Amino acid sequence: MPLYVYEAREPESGCAKCAHGFEIMQSLKDERLTACPDCGAPVIRVIQAPGLTHSKTDLHYRAKRAGFHTLKKVGKGEYEKMY
Repeated sequence: MPLYVYEAREPESGCAKCAHGFEIMQSLKDERLTACPDCGAPVIRVIQAPGLTHSKTDLHYRAKRAGFHTLKKVGKGEYEKMY
């Protein structure tokens, strides 16, 4: 299930939870929250960057930091050092 971030539409009118934003797991089928579950203040969903892990560049970077290098196959039995 995705993790969504909500915050108060007007932070000064919300409670400590929604004034600074809070996270909640919701199914894709669930309706968006319109009010804070604690104080009832109007909230909006905040767009967040997706948490992408294990991308090719991330794996190359981690290998390089660990003192290794990665290889890319360029032909039959031939490899090129990436990092």
